[in-house]
Amino acid sequence: MSTHTTADVPELVVDKATVRFAGLTALDAVSFTVAPGSIHALIGPNGAGKSTSFNVLSGVYRVASGSVRFGDTELTSLAPHRIASLGIARTFQNIVLTKGTVADNLMLGRYSLTRAGFAATALRLPTAVREQHRHRERVREIAEFTGLGESFDTPVGLLPYGHRKRVELARALCMEPKLLLLDEPVAGMNTTERVEMARTVTSIRDALGISVLIVEHDMEMIMKIADEVTVLDFGRRISGGPPHEVRRDPAVIRAYLGSAHDVQTDEPAEERA
Repeated sequence: MSTHTTADVPELVVDKATVRFAGLTALDAVSFTVAPGSIHALIGPNGAGKSTSFNVLSGVYRVASGSVRFGDTELTSLAPHRIASLGIARTFQNIVLTKGTVADNLMLGRYSLTRAGFAATALRLPTAVREQHRHRERVREIAEFTGLGESFDTPVGLLPYGHRKRVELARALCMEPKLLLLDEPVAGMNTTERVEMARTVTSIRDALGISVLIVEHDMEMIMKIADEVTVLDFGRRISGGPPHEVRRDPAVIRAYLGSAHDVQTDEPAEERA
């Protein structure tokens, strides 16, 4: 697997990003920074603005004010395909897969990296064939890395739910991102699948050196794998910092539980005191 260093992975800086819909403020001057090579979690109750933030970062929504910079590049005026070309890849909360095999789906992630034109590919000219071979070898490597090697030639419709979620993740990795946006990667999974996915996300950061921004409701997972956490509530940033600090923040406790309790983790009470 090819890797990045923090020197070639840009910092993501969201600075006072504001999004409004027909008078409703979905994001209200939200700011946070994703450090190169880190796992940064974006959490909050339903309706907090997490999905809106992802849609801003991927170019689906435009900000009314504020800035989003990936290294030296301002993202707020760029189309989604231009943002993707900078090395930002996204998964979705709901599985978005096509018919065909795992390999077919992962090859879609290589589309933006393909240099041979449509005609050359359709005519199977030697240069196009060689390029397709290189892409398929890379796709197989990513399938192995994400635990899909044995399912490489299996139709995605025959895979269990947890494996289909992995296909979504692997397809994003096939774009060779420097920043990976994961939208609820363990939603709907059982306990074993969640644990395995958490390990995969950590391996992606450790082995590939890329940054990961993750939206997830599974607090046990977030407290284990995140380096930094940003908490949103009603479109505003109410807290941020390392997980062990955020889970004790009274504002976070009120947003999640409405009373003075620690945000749940799997740690013994004496370790959380």
